[in-house]
Amino acid sequence: MAGHDLRIDDAALPGTTRAPHAGLTLFALAMGGFAIGTTEFASMSILPAFAAGLHIDEPTAGHVISAYALGVVIGAPVLAVLGARMSRRILLIALMALFAVANGLSALAPTYGWMLVFRFLSGVPHGAYFGVAALVAASVVPRARRSQAVSRVLLGLTIATVMGVPFANTLSLLLGWRWTFATVAVLAVLTMVLVFALAPKDPPHPEASPLRELGALKRRQVWLTLGIGAVGFGGMFAVYAYLASTLLAVTGVRAEVIPAVLGVFGVGLTVGNLFGGWAADRFQMRAAGGLLLWSAASLALYPMATAHLWSITPVVFLVGCGGGLSSVLQTRLMDVAGEAQTLAAALNHSAFNVANAVGPWLGGMAVAAGLGWPSTGWVGCALALGGFAIWLMASADPQGKLEEAPQS
Repeated sequence: MAGHDLRIDDAALPGTTRAPHAGLTLFALAMGGFAIGTTEFASMSILPAFAAGLHIDEPTAGHVISAYALGVVIGAPVLAVLGARMSRRILLIALMALFAVANGLSALAPTYGWMLVFRFLSGVPHGAYFGVAALVAASVVPRARRSQAVSRVLLGLTIATVMGVPFANTLSLLLGWRWTFATVAVLAVLTMVLVFALAPKDPPHPEASPLRELGALKRRQVWLTLGIGAVGFGGMFAVYAYLASTLLAVTGVRAEVIPAVLGVFGVGLTVGNLFGGWAADRFQMRAAGGLLLWSAASLALYPMATAHLWSITPVVFLVGCGGGLSSVLQTRLMDVAGEAQTLAAALNHSAFNVANAVGPWLGGMAVAAGLGWPSTGWVGCALALGGFAIWLMASADPQGKLEEAPQS
């Protein structure tokens, strides 16, 4: 029996209440994505400020960013399994509560050691929130539009790169870096209120259990899909992590120009996310293959475009568009996870944070080897092609073809 046939639509369970308006539900879920995206990306941009505030050097402060990513990787599967018997609506509120408290504590961190602990805790609910939010989003729209619904949730994260991060940077300059984390805590509380008011009331699944969620790990297609994200998405991060350094050292722009170029990347990410949701609803897994080839091509252009601002800016936009892969893989995991929906959906964001670690690491190795800042584009291209190779394995797998979800 195909994996999607094994899954019971939670909206059909006794006691489930449909959302009053799907658009409002998606807005509430996207608000959580906006809060998460703001704290994740703004932490990188205000790193010099909190390094000075905590009396540490910037390389040491970078460990704070790694602590957050580690929290995402570990927290996503652990909380997804532990929350298996909870209502998804209540679980989302609980995850945002933890996120609010951890960011509030980050704003009050007295020392570097405590900052590491609080940023790790801030990352713990990240993956589980997006995974559960994606399932809720898919449940409030017709099946043929579920990928677009998932992309609307992720839209909160992409808009954070365009609006949330610049606002956080300005707030840090005017009032101090601690206010950035305090503001994120307020956004998390607002998300809790919105989810409580607008998300459908759903009872826990009668057969849900941690053991059933762990069943996702037995499925080959789940691992292949996660592999596509962990490797293929690393290409984008290989370039993004060193974009500011490339702009300064190779393109020769003033520091004031960097936020604008980063904003162009965010716009590309937003456009790609919306397109990815649309493409996934129409072409299923083929959309992932197309986006990986898009990423490989745009990343291959990057080294040749770094010399001039007029050439690197549109290429950065094209690289950002490759972010549409996220919503495609999120929906794919719904199809191949069988009954273990929550764990598989949450693991998608663990995979992306693996990519966030692998891409910059390999890109940094290329730069350290003397290949220059533009070489990160070739590293990114290789990772995108590596993800495409895994996509080919997943597409050729008979189990994957069996579980390809038909449109309705």
